[in-house]
Amino acid sequence: MRRSHARTRINSNMDPIKLQTRPLTRSTNLFSRNPKPTKSNPSSFAIPIALTATLITLISCYYVFIHAAKPSFPPSSVKYGVLLDGGSTGTRIHVFSYDTETNHFDFDLGSMRLNPGLSSYAVNPTNAGDSLKDLLDFAKRKVPPAFWADTEIRLMATAGLRLVDVVVQDKILDSCRRVLRVSGFRFADDWATVITGSDEGVYAWIVANYALGTLGGDPSETTGIIELGGASVQVTFVSDEPLPREFSRTLKFGNVTYNLYSHSFLHFGQNVAFETLRESLSSGDFNTAAESLQKGTYIDPCSPKGYLHRVESSPGSLAAKIDLSTLQAGGNFSECRSAALTLLQKEKEKCSYKSCYLGSTFMPKLQGKFLATENFFHTSKFFGLHQRAFLSHLLMAGEQFCGEDWSKLKKKHQSLDDEDLLRYCFSSAYIVALLHDSLGISLDDERIRFANQVENIPLDWALGAFILQSTAVLDELHPSWISTIISDDSPTLLSLIALSIMLMVIAWSISKWRKPQLKTIYDLEKGRYIISRVNR
Repeated sequence: MRRSHARTRINSNMDPIKLQTRPLTRSTNLFSRNPKPTKSNPSSFAIPIALTATLITLISCYYVFIHAAKPSFPPSSVKYGVLLDGGSTGTRIHVFSYDTETNHFDFDLGSMRLNPGLSSYAVNPTNAGDSLKDLLDFAKRKVPPAFWADTEIRLMATAGLRLVDVVVQDKILDSCRRVLRVSGFRFADDWATVITGSDEGVYAWIVANYALGTLGGDPSETTGIIELGGASVQVTFVSDEPLPREFSRTLKFGNVTYNLYSHSFLHFGQNVAFETLRESLSSGDFNTAAESLQKGTYIDPCSPKGYLHRVESSPGSLAAKIDLSTLQAGGNFSECRSAALTLLQKEKEKCSYKSCYLGSTFMPKLQGKFLATENFFHTSKFFGLHQRAFLSHLLMAGEQFCGEDWSKLKKKHQSLDDEDLLRYCFSSAYIVALLHDSLGISLDDERIRFANQVENIPLDWALGAFILQSTAVLDELHPSWISTIISDDSPTLLSLIALSIMLMVIAWSISKWRKPQLKTIYDLEKGRYIISRVNR
């Protein structure tokens, strides 16, 4: 066979040889002839944009047509609440309601009080729970049976139980919890507790400013609260002074933040102070008793003349530990006021702060207007004083009462028992010593008013606690769509995250697939680089 060794002639009409090089994105500049950059394909951006718009549409549709369609509250928009106020001298039950649609509170459903207080069960704490049964029956008559299971009931004990040993406190609360668990109302064990005095003061401040219409407004326009309870005094008001951490409370209502001074002065309540004073008088601690030391008796300036102290006093009180027969009624308002001030200023020399108005406890200068509630109001009402009466009016009424003969007072106030009537000499002097001599409120200061309610709303701290709790519930019932999506107890967030990841992966895959594959070739005939698209 004949071999052909002839060279193959190159046909000039052949297509030029194409040499594939590295992709453009990885080429170097060694032989670059500066090829023209390729224009971006608009379609590569259209798909991610479209998918993002789809995702937003899905979220909006979910909220509008699925979430918003769900009822955000029970068939009835009315909700009820029951709160037990465990005070120092008695336990009071409050029944409230509020409308989740109108945000209207109804405080007129009723309340009931029974004596004695929970602290009186310190000797036999297991019986404390039984004292609540009549109160619970009252609440069941006020709340429709269909709402019992959905109605929260809470027990908040105050200063009376704060004075009891912690171990005894727990036993009393456990006894109450056993009864509340089977009450028919909605209850959790941690809803029965001893609240701090600071909490009590904040709750009272809330209801006062809610009633006055200033809650949620300018902090400088709010009104402070001074409560004179049986075992403690609460002082709460907005202050612009720097406050030590233990006396500062921050409260946010709506879009407004309030910086409050709030403190409870334990043992400074009217009843405890009265018993402490009598104990001090019987032991000769005050100079007013000096003239009687030789006779073995001591003058009591806070008892009207003619009153005879009993040898025995009511069980459980401090007075039961002393012999009151050694006290002789003096009926002197000025000396009673001086003795009260001595109690209020006790240990003031130990004050380590810039200012201490009561004892050695910090308190900034009073700012703004104030409402004086509880025993402030009850004392002024007894003397027939108007809500806008000055401290000077109470001072004059107290002077007249203390100087009156006991027999005449008994005849004038026949409806009161001796123990209650006796206290008004001390309470009037104590209030003047507290507000004027200690806190520096002038006798004719218009900033302070005695009140027990505003319009038809009682100034009871329990109402403030209910307002605060109900506001939190309303926020849960009517959240914004953003808070709904990111709420911890909703699967919406996880679902949307998964959907978003899926859509992004699809968008990336499609855009990658649609993105043109380019390659760079060298045309030998033309002597230059050519960029061309590779069809898939």
